[in-house]
Amino acid sequence: MTDIKRERTRLYLITPSSVPDVDAFVKTFEGSLEGGDIACLQVRIKPDGMVDEAATETLARALLPVCRANDVALIINDSVDVCARVGADGVHLGHLDMQVKEARKRLGKQPIIGATAKDSRHVAMEAGEQGADYVAFGAFFPSATKADTVPADTDLLTWWQAVMELPCVAIGGITPERAMALSLAGADFLAVSAGVWAHTDGPAAAVREFNAALDEAASEF
Repeated sequence: MTDIKRERTRLYLITPSSVPDVDAFVKTFEGSLEGGDIACLQVRIKPDGMVDEAATETLARALLPVCRANDVALIINDSVDVCARVGADGVHLGHLDMQVKEARKRLGKQPIIGATAKDSRHVAMEAGEQGADYVAFGAFFPSATKADTVPADTDLLTWWQAVMELPCVAIGGITPERAMALSLAGADFLAVSAGVWAHTDGPAAAVREFNAALDEAASEF
């Protein structure tokens, strides 16, 4: 990539689908911040594939002060209601959830609204037209977090980066070893869950490795 206008790709963390010990996870997240730059944290509590709004709200309220103190955007998965009640920075909408334009009416102009596009250029462009602040493509690799998603090719990131100004997020089975290639392909953010929380050396080490890879990628833009 030679586009000098591109900014460095950043890390977008997603919580595990189930967080039984809120206080322990808050400490884990605080530890991950020691590893370096984190742009966003999405609270995604879906132990059975459906959003647990009560658990989502409890965890989001506990994480919000840490996010505020560290300039990390707190995003709520799927629930516009929880986003509004908590005062989170934004909401991420799945492919079959509320339309972006409806969420924008509910939340107003300020909150971030992201939208899943999977492997669809049409869905991504439609989300952008409705007022999304970013679109998410993937899965680029097999993912235990979202086993029911569809595969996407990195050419999609390259095309989006070339023709659209709206940021794009790559998601699905991303590890530090895979980060540089996705960044160079065109991802503005890398959405990661197990790649950080289940890292053998701990979340801080994972974040450090991701940021090293993204720094290396940025040197080639």
